[in-house]
Amino acid sequence: MKGQLVYVELKTGYSDNGPAWIGKALFSRTRETIYFNGLSFLKGARRSGGNYLERFSGDSYWISGVKKDGTNRHWAGGGKIQIDKDVVVEYLELTNQSKLQSHLFEIVELNNNPPINEFHEIENRKLSN
Repeated sequence: MKGQLVYVELKTGYSDNGPAWIGKALFSRTRETIYFNGLSFLKGARRSGGNYLERFSGDSYWISGVKKDGTNRHWAGGGKIQIDKDVVVEYLELTNQSKLQSHLFEIVELNNNPPINEFHEIENRKLSN
């Protein structure tokens, strides 16, 4: 699976200013499941402004591609976006910027090795009677 640069924002419990990240996500063949930062997300009904639900917590997230003009946050939202250290160069090239704006971003290390096989085992486990 090849990763794709995405913007992810937690919506449950927040309006448009929840914690947000930019990093690489892996997609299932059908694109119904996204693996990002050690979590698994299922495409779901829009709830709390989100378009994906985290598989185990049920929290609602907004997941989208990264905007080339750098305006990933909702216009009414705010807060720093955490960006994975491994994608900073790619993000800067995509947005045609020379450096990150420190008031908008915090560089972090995300989990880029989601346990996909573990998620599959849990999903396909037989239920006992």
